[in-house]
Amino acid sequence: MKSYRKELWFEVPTRRAFINITSDVQQCIDESGIKDGFVLVNAMHITASVFINDDESGLHHDYDAWLEKLAPHAPVSQYRHNVGEDNADAHMKRQIMGREVVVAPGWILEPGNGFFTGSLTDGEKNGCSLKLLGIRLGDVFWTDADSSIHVTAIILPRQFVKQLFFQFPALLYS
Repeated sequence: MKSYRKELWFEVPTRRAFINITSDVQQCIDESGIKDGFVLVNAMHITASVFINDDESGLHHDYDAWLEKLAPHAPVSQYRHNVGEDNADAHMKRQIMGREVVVAPGWILEPGNGFFTGSLTDGEKNGCSLKLLGIRLGDVFWTDADSSIHVTAIILPRQFVKQLFFQFPALLYS
């Protein structure tokens, strides 16, 4: 099992913004060399979000208006959290928008869809952490106790692997 991690950082000058990070996610997948596994895209700030949806400015505007109706920024005095800061609304908005997305590296987005990070607090530096776990062609994923036998990973169709472990469950524990 191999892992790969990368951080993305964005300067966001407005109170809220939705930034398309699809090409950044794909570049990370390509750099990792991982062919089978999972990619976790996680917001690195408690008032930021990560989500997948249409890359359409009208939808982003609708999100912005809807979020503001659900948890209006002003008056800031309405929130008990706002002692020394004014971002209680952003914490609530993040709960609605989500904080992470997990997909398989080979997963294909529909045309017009994308990965987004949402910055929900005024002028913050927004970051995302991308973590990939999986196998690369040629990875060694098993050795015996004295390391004399090496099995090179071969990427197999999922259905074949499921059937293999169904028929030989002891393989899971060897």
